[in-house]
Amino acid sequence: MPAAGTSTKSDERRRTIMAAAVDCFAQKGFYGTTTHEIADWVGISQPYLYRLYPNKESLFAAVVDHVSVVMTETLVAHSPTPGGAGPALDAARGAYAALVADRNILRFLMHANCAVGEPLVAEAVRRCYAKQVDTVRQLLGDDDAVRRWFGAGMLDNVVAVLGLADIDEPWAHVLTAR
Repeated sequence: MPAAGTSTKSDERRRTIMAAAVDCFAQKGFYGTTTHEIADWVGISQPYLYRLYPNKESLFAAVVDHVSVVMTETLVAHSPTPGGAGPALDAARGAYAALVADRNILRFLMHANCAVGEPLVAEAVRRCYAKQVDTVRQLLGDDDAVRRWFGAGMLDNVVAVLGLADIDEPWAHVLTAR
């Protein structure tokens, strides 16, 4: 049964808004996206969107929190099997690669890092990083592995967003390890 003051329809509406907001913010970022565009994408009025989220900053922060949960669930669901830090790191990178195969999630995360000048966004991005550090530490075991994970992840982000797997140039081969 839904919590008091909520309904399954409003929960579904919020999920739809989250998906639309990821897509909209991924394209234009926090500063270039309007709440009107997101409301139109979902098929709701802008005033209704503001009933759910008081302003664009709180909506964006909620989307960061949503993506953080998706990232954590993906990593945990594809948690590596025992076998040492190397295989565990490879398994975690594979799970992350599958997640960011949806380029909108990757682009959204990059835009989130760029929007930390907004206080609520900065808090949400810090929560996201803190959660990912905790999750990766639980999966991989130690702080050095966490740092390797984030270093490898940043490289994976560059490779993915620039489409380097499809670039047949020596410099791209270096970054893609092929």
